[in-house]
Amino acid sequence: MSEPERLQRILARAGVASRRAAEALITSGRVTVNGAIVQALGTRADPDRDDIRVDGAALPEPGHRVLIALHKPAGYVTTRHDERGRRTVMDLVPAIPGLHPIGRLDFDTTGLLLLTNDGELTLAITHPRHELVKTYLATVAGVPDAKALARLRAGVELEDGWTAPAEASVEERVRGGSIVRLLLHEGRKRQVKRMLAAVGHPVRQLVRISVGPLTLDGLDSGAWREVSVKEVESLRRTLRLPGRPSE
Repeated sequence: MSEPERLQRILARAGVASRRAAEALITSGRVTVNGAIVQALGTRADPDRDDIRVDGAALPEPGHRVLIALHKPAGYVTTRHDERGRRTVMDLVPAIPGLHPIGRLDFDTTGLLLLTNDGELTLAITHPRHELVKTYLATVAGVPDAKALARLRAGVELEDGWTAPAEASVEERVRGGSIVRLLLHEGRKRQVKRMLAAVGHPVRQLVRISVGPLTLDGLDSGAWREVSVKEVESLRRTLRLPGRPSE
């Protein structure tokens, strides 16, 4: 018999959502335990004995864990459901129980988005201690000079505090601006756009081209593929996670 544990951890491990998203599900009254709505984040439950449901649906049974790489187009929100009725990234991928986006890309940002039904992997990818590097190409106004690049590399002061140092370089000049390559291991809201705006180069277009060892290679806009076992093993090594037996 398992020990009672925090409800948001149970939901995350079951692959329902990331822990942060699971907290939002709880506080919005969408989670029940033994038929009663639970909204307190400190609530504990026993996944083996208690009937835990989200929107009336039981938690998915443990099964095949998948990791999907999606080339997100502009015009889609990165969420499972949108109360405003906008298109979501879930419209682009197969209906797999527990599948959810790992992190977010803005509505107008394109590029590599990972989705999984593996709560453990979601927590590892999104936790700051693993410092997983994400690479972006930003088309910006103007051409950052040495001083602007140095600020990005040292860390930029934003309204929510200083960013960690980033790798930054000018890839090429384009009409009226340039393309900047930026490597980050943080995941704050709209961080790339805010950093570049802070050094005087507003973003006109943004694409994420890699997450750790995974890249956009071979994926057209709107297309997806299941990440191979070998690639998942490489990602887990990058995250310094223990190996896992074959399923």
